[in-house]
Order: sequence, then C-alpha cells, then structure tokens
Amino acid sequence: MCKSCRSFVIPILILAASNVALSAEPDRATIRVATYNSSLFRDTDGELIRDLESGDNPQARKIAEVIQRVRPEILFLNEFDYDAAGRAAQLFRTKYLAVGQNGCAPIQFEHHFTGPVNTGVPSGRDLTHDGKPAQPNDAFGFGRHPGQYGMLVLSKFPIDRDHVRTFQKFLWRTMPKPMLPINPKTQKPYYDEGDLAILRLSSKSFWDVPINVPARDTSQPFTLHLPCSHPTPPVFDGLEDRNGRRNHDEIRLIADYIDAMKSEYFVDDAGKHGGLAGDAHFIIVGDLNSDPVDGQSVPGAMNQLLQSPRVNVSFTPTSEGGPLTVRKFPDQFANNHGDPAHVTSNFTAEGHGCLRIDYALPSRGLEVVQGGIFWPKPGDPGADAITATDHRSVWIDVRPADKR
Repeated sequence: MCKSCRSFVIPILILAASNVALSAEPDRATIRVATYNSSLFRDTDGELIRDLESGDNPQARKIAEVIQRVRPEILFLNEFDYDAAGRAAQLFRTKYLAVGQNGCAPIQFEHHFTGPVNTGVPSGRDLTHDGKPAQPNDAFGFGRHPGQYGMLVLSKFPIDRDHVRTFQKFLWRTMPKPMLPINPKTQKPYYDEGDLAILRLSSKSFWDVPINVPARDTSQPFTLHLPCSHPTPPVFDGLEDRNGRRNHDEIRLIADYIDAMKSEYFVDDAGKHGGLAGDAHFIIVGDLNSDPVDGQSVPGAMNQLLQSPRVNVSFTPTSEGGPLTVRKFPDQFANNHGDPAHVTSNFTAEGHGCLRIDYALPSRGLEVVQGGIFWPKPGDPGADAITATDHRSVWIDVRPADKR
C-alpha cells in the first residue's frame, strides 16, 4: 500500500508527560480531550437512526464502552452519520453513552455540536471524469447519501455556539497556491474551470468549535478551540493523485488556520474572514488520514502540523496493543519506519497494516500531563470493544501552561 514511504522519523521529546493507564476519571486539575473514528456510518439515509433506536446495537454498544473507559470530557467523533434533526446523536448520547456498557459507568455529555458535511452532497459534475456523473465519487465528498461519515463534538462543558465557525463550503481554489491535481497524460489541470468553480476543499467539513472550560483546581476559566476535521484518505484515485493532494491541502487548511501570518484568505460559511487568534488555546482533533512517515500521503503532509511553531509536539500518545498487532503481521510492516507504539488504526484485515492517522495535537500554550491510545492488550478490559472500528481513540490530559 505504501506509495511514498519515507525513511525519516519526526523527533519527539518526551518531557513531563507520560502515557499511562486510564484512571476512572480525569484529574480535576486537567481537561481530558479525545478523538475517535467511530465507524458509525451507514450506506443509506436514516439507517444509523434505525440501528440506534433499540438501544442494543452491538457496534454502538462497543463504541460507547470504549468512550466510557476513556472517559473524556471533550470528545470528537469521526464517521458518525449526520442528520439535520440530530436524532442519531441524541440516541447515541441517551441510549448508549448514558447507559453503562459491559460493567462501565455511564457517561453524560450535556453539550454537543454537529453540522452538515460535504460527503454525499451532489456536486452536479462528473468529478472523476469517467462519464458516469452522480456517483458517490462525484459528490463534494465521497458518500452514498448526504451526511454519511459525518462529525460530532460531545462536551461536558458549554459550547460557545455563537462563535462556532464552519468551512464546509470553502472552495479549494480559494487557497493560495493549492496543490490541485494534474492530468499525467496531458500535463493539464485535472479539474476544469467548471469543476473548480464549485469544488469544495473539505471532503467532510472543517470546524472551529470553541468550548468554555470552567475554572479547575489549578487554572482559571478559558476558551478551548477545537479545530475539527476528517480529510479524505490519500488513496482510491489514479496517477493524478487527486485524493492525496486534497488530503495535503485539507491538512494545510488546519495549519494555515492556526497561523495568523497565513490565515488572511479564510472566509467561513457565515462570511467571517481570518483564522484563529494568535493567543488562543486549541487542540487539533480528528482522523487526518496521514501518517508522518508511512502510508500514501503526499510527503510532508503531516509535517505541516507537526512542525508548526504553534503546535506542541513534546508528547506523542502510545499504546501497548498497537505494537503487538504490528508484530503479529510482520509482512505488512516490512517497509514501515514509524514507531509501532504510535499507530492509531488497524487495517491488517485488508492487508494494509497499521498507521498513525488519528491525532489530538495541543497548542504550545497547553501542557500535556498524560495521554495515550486506547488499544488494550488481548484479554485486557476493553479489548473486545475496540473491534467495533478499525481506529483507536487517542486522548490527552491538558492544562494551560501559563495558568498553573
């Protein structure tokens, strides 16, 4: 699967933070933030709602169990089908998270945010140039119905809904010097002017969700921004690498948004200009579909964030279960260079190994006290529950470094 494996490794300094076993609840002096690709998507509109209504869907119960074991106070979910009425989100919160699963304590999230995404929304164009318009690949983001592979923020703290920013409709060509694909046969742009006039950059959406964190034992109240997204996988395309290039620029969108020197071109869905304030606290969360050293991303795609001067990379979450999986399938990792302890996804069933593609990346104004990847060893609590999705939940405990 590796189209452009690299032999370099991002240097990571482990400071005071540590990867530890999860406690029953996060420390009162810190805030626990997690990201999780839940794979709670379905191929038909409304199917997820129907699956959740009984309160006994096996997959949803396992996903809820993982969340109850991680016990985040702020959680971002990828691949949770969106519906305008928020019915699926409400069912999951009340019939799964608020009910103890497999001996775990229930968990309550009083606040949530969700919104429309580009997946499955018809573009009206033949974006794959195969003469067959109106296919899932011709939507603004790959999907079989609008809202498939949606996104959901859950929080124990109030969400400042009046200041949530979404960039669902931001056009790819609006980005300065975008990495637009080139037809390798003609050396001309892959997308014509008609395509570019409507082609949105985000395959799902890009959100900035501000959350009002109350005073903790050692800090004052502050606003925590969650730049949330789910860039397209850099595969399922041709030699033009349209998905790889889009993935690169979706990640660049995050990097530019947090950089005041590069964010002047931003215009959100409400018409507001500019990016994130230079002194804002943030944690970038999501399945970014890009491993820094392995896989099929455009080389350097993740470095746009991992080498950003605004991102705190002093701590990298690890797991015990990830390296065990890597060792079990040595043939799938012969060309990989990343640390097996850092992988967050398991694609060994398809023969594609494991990659680090799920992230919780804090700003430099936040200190990471501890964190990890919820990937227990076989036989440990939660080991069966993680099979509900091919991703693992990444979590970190943080506190403002300048407010201790």
